Amino acid sequence: MDRIVASSSSSRAGSLLSTHRVLRNTYFLLALTLGVSAITATASTVLRLPSPGFLLTIVGFYGLMFLTYRTANSLAGILSAFALTGFMGYTLGPLLSSLLSVGAGDIIMLALGGTALVFFCCSAYVLTTRKDMSFLSGMMMAGFVVLLVAVIANLFLQIPALSLAISCLFILFSAGAILWETSNIIHGGETNYIRATVSLYVSLYNIFVSLLSILGMSSRN
Repeated sequence: MDRIVASSSSSRAGSLLSTHRVLRNTYFLLALTLGVSAITATASTVLRLPSPGFLLTIVGFYGLMFLTYRTANSLAGILSAFALTGFMGYTLGPLLSSLLSVGAGDIIMLALGGTALVFFCCSAYVLTTRKDMSFLSGMMMAGFVVLLVAVIANLFLQIPALSLAISCLFILFSAGAILWETSNIIHGGETNYIRATVSLYVSLYNIFVSLLSILGMSSRN
């Protein structure tokens, strides 16, 4: 009996250690990818590089996302993650340039601060309570479908109120994704830190762009 208890305790300790390792590596790689993204965004802004356009952005994002997930169990996965986040940083350049050209640097700083605050609060909540957020998966799938329909509809309708609603929904959806992914890591559901990093990065990117959109529309009004 003592051997069974000792074996069970050892197994739990090993699982906990593995979870901590995945979480640590995820946050470390996330910091590096955010740094790469910031560098490419700055270069794109300073050099006033042209926007890649909607189609190229979608193809580049999903293509690099697929490559990253496909190679997530090898060193190539890290390089793919840097390529993805670097590309997404580049897509921010034209947006940041347009805001800076009208003296809206304060909006960029507010969006950065708001993004950091959302990430910190969501991560801290899950890490301190260790609550299982798996119940969010169904709601997030429904939210994804709603967002997809709304985005496609707004491509044709171009309604400012709908654009604002989409940005708000993206923030809620991305905050839920941070809660879900962090919970998934600490409960052993996600054991690959590259996939976890990309998931968290995409959530942060969406929150930042959505806040820029909301604050930009507010300043114009």
